[in-house]
Amino acid sequence: MSAQISVYGTVGKRQRVIVNHVEFSKYRDGEIFQYDVVLKPEEGEFKKPPRPEFARAVFEQGMSDHRNTKLKNTPMVYDGRKIAYAAKRVCGKKETLSLAVKYEENGRENNLVIQFREAAVIDASSITRFIRDGGGMDFADIQPALNALDTAIGSVSRKDMVGFGRSFFTRAQSMQIGGGLELWRGFSLSVRPGVDRLYLNVNTAVTAMYAPNELLQTLMDMFNVRDPFRLRDQLTPQSLRRVDSYLRGLELVLSHRGIRGNRRLVAKSLTKLPLDKEAFEWEDPSKPGQTKKLTIAQYYRRRYNVDLTHPYLPGVLSTRGAVFPIELCVVADRQRFKGKLDDRQTADMVKFACQRPHENMNRIIEVLQALDLDASPVIKSFGIAMNSRLAEVESRVLPPPVVKYDAKSREPSLTPVGGAWNMRNKRVTTSGTPLRHWAVLVLANQRHVPTNMAQNFVKVLVDMCNQTGYPIIESRPPITHGNPSGDIVREMRRACNAIKLPPNTAPQLLLVVLPSMDSHIYQTIKNVAYTTLGIQTQCMQSKHMQRPNPQYCANVCLKINAKLGGTNQCLEQPHLQKLLHKKPTLFLGCDVTHPAPGETKPSIASVVGSTDFMGLRYAATLIQLPSRQEIVEKLQEAVVRHLRLFYKGTTIKPTHIVFYRDGVSETQFSQVRDLELVAIQRACASIQPGYNPEITFLAVLKRHNTRFFPMGRDGDRTGNCVPGTVIDRSVTMPTFFDFYLFAHAAIQGTSRPTHYYVLQNGVGFTADEIQQLTYHLCYTYAICTRSVSLVPPVYYAHRVADRARCHLVDMGTSFEEASSASKGHYGGVGVTTSGQAAEPGSMSKIIKTHDRLDGSMYFM
Repeated sequence: MSAQISVYGTVGKRQRVIVNHVEFSKYRDGEIFQYDVVLKPEEGEFKKPPRPEFARAVFEQGMSDHRNTKLKNTPMVYDGRKIAYAAKRVCGKKETLSLAVKYEENGRENNLVIQFREAAVIDASSITRFIRDGGGMDFADIQPALNALDTAIGSVSRKDMVGFGRSFFTRAQSMQIGGGLELWRGFSLSVRPGVDRLYLNVNTAVTAMYAPNELLQTLMDMFNVRDPFRLRDQLTPQSLRRVDSYLRGLELVLSHRGIRGNRRLVAKSLTKLPLDKEAFEWEDPSKPGQTKKLTIAQYYRRRYNVDLTHPYLPGVLSTRGAVFPIELCVVADRQRFKGKLDDRQTADMVKFACQRPHENMNRIIEVLQALDLDASPVIKSFGIAMNSRLAEVESRVLPPPVVKYDAKSREPSLTPVGGAWNMRNKRVTTSGTPLRHWAVLVLANQRHVPTNMAQNFVKVLVDMCNQTGYPIIESRPPITHGNPSGDIVREMRRACNAIKLPPNTAPQLLLVVLPSMDSHIYQTIKNVAYTTLGIQTQCMQSKHMQRPNPQYCANVCLKINAKLGGTNQCLEQPHLQKLLHKKPTLFLGCDVTHPAPGETKPSIASVVGSTDFMGLRYAATLIQLPSRQEIVEKLQEAVVRHLRLFYKGTTIKPTHIVFYRDGVSETQFSQVRDLELVAIQRACASIQPGYNPEITFLAVLKRHNTRFFPMGRDGDRTGNCVPGTVIDRSVTMPTFFDFYLFAHAAIQGTSRPTHYYVLQNGVGFTADEIQQLTYHLCYTYAICTRSVSLVPPVYYAHRVADRARCHLVDMGTSFEEASSASKGHYGGVGVTTSGQAAEPGSMSKIIKTHDRLDGSMYFM
């Protein structure tokens, strides 16, 4: 029992909070039968798997037709693909149950067969054993039973909504966001184990959907044109990439008088040529054996007697290689958009999704009332009964740390209130290398940002930096104007050459003024800086130059100081060392980022490691992985590098390593811990035989659906839980040492806590120690005067992974020096410049950061 008690903390003010969980009062504790489901035509086979929506409709029809006969009144639930569940056996262990179904869609009758074959018998009592004492089980051991309950509960929601996995959406509350997309509100449902309890987690959700419309009108809206003829002019090679991204995987309906019924197709891209130029060899059905070259436009006239109105536009290329006219295509309804939203659409998404905590909680209560789960015969068949109210759990509010600045500050130490403080009359803890050799490159229009305006901004920035304790020696750097549409490499070199540098000296910093936050220009600038020139860069938008704001300049100062080796604030050293058991500690953070759906680019792992005793300075390592791989294969080499950098910065080898690992799901915990813990241990042993520091390994989950709501007046001004709120009881995992932590103050919307799992506790942290350590580190994020929601080693790893796309050299800019950086720690990966022809389907390559930036916080 003592081992269990040790995972619960005691520090802080206790208070009750409401959680978006509903407790099960009853659930099936016996057998659940899992069936493999095959849906096929009465004769032959489907050429490709049917749409989940179609499959579910056929399944429901089959249930209705055969419920009283072959199914013996046994309700079944279906995941829309290959698996169904029932609370009773519907056919013998080695039998196949076949249900004949007549299903009508779009005026066409389909004669189909659904076949069931028993695949597994799930012991639902495993959940009870797991939540009571763990039973020596992993989370993965109860996943089959949870999946069955999820599918049963989800089946109640699917009747009136569009479902994707455990989330369900409706157009009843929607908003158009342009570009052929709209936003839908919905909710997610998932069964979650707690300590001695089973819960249903209910959360609000928002997703982007394709707006049903004629495809031609959608593309005209996308480019803001009213005339299809003008649309032709907008379809440049660059804009075609945007259209292809929208179309990839999109289901379209083709309907015109020459084709019977509605024909569906899945789009891949647009053709490169217009339909009056795109040609193929056609065999006339009336003259077998004779072929003739026809354009697509001519084919539609000959084959279907359809004269295309817009033959000057390209066609839609389907996944099967056929070409269809845009003007005859309609975007099918109820499709989820899986691509990336642009900046404006993302802002609309944030605004649409943003709900105050009490609004969010009320919406969840409305969802539960509308579902009325206890009234469902399917739910009853699985023995499920729910409590009617959201659960309450105990929380504690941890005290904030003392934040310290340079002793010359008017207020050298302070205790933040509400997770925030200000820099007024304060000087950074340690200053970076004084700034002597730097320049300003203005890529905005010279009329909008004339030289005198840039000079005025530089004066305010220099004054603020000097006041804040970061010394700028050269107060009048050269200012160069460049063309943002030109050769960015040349423009950056020209700006650097304007500095009168001593021999063998590189510029320390290039301040780049952008006309707007253009991601392509930004990435190109960072690419050149990281790989070719090896200089620190600080980008800013031109609008900030027009009226220099001291607060903005102070924020820029914090970034520059961090990049050039300084530290901005710190914690009290005795307190931090006490939490760390007075052991020299290396903090590591790791994150893995994957390519967008449909892309075959590599996954990128980013590892950051501290280089000082206080966990303030960090260096970064990037590792290329096979696409969508989660395990970090080259972690050993990365850790070796960070052990050496820690020794270089402190002259001491760490005796303790705290490793915060992001991006791992609960079912992967055992695998990731076992493989990556060994990689860290091997890294230590390779430094010196017998070197075996204690290792604490924490998994960090930010993407979860658990939310907490304060009661009474316990919340902050936004109605959220106050910074320092920690929950480590009831709704945590029965088999893990885990806790939820609100480390930050929300600015808007409903706060999401970060969920930390202690998978290895090498140093023997108590719950209070690891919770306070993690919370207090959130006050050390280098460029903020606020506590952040995520522990800084992971936050930095996120930033490094985000910058990784700037290391990709197939962005359309050729770097003549890039190939020289392809060897070194990053595994000697090859480099493809735009001047070389990349092999079809080859992955993008990442390259090593320039030696001059190695070990710096270039990613801030």
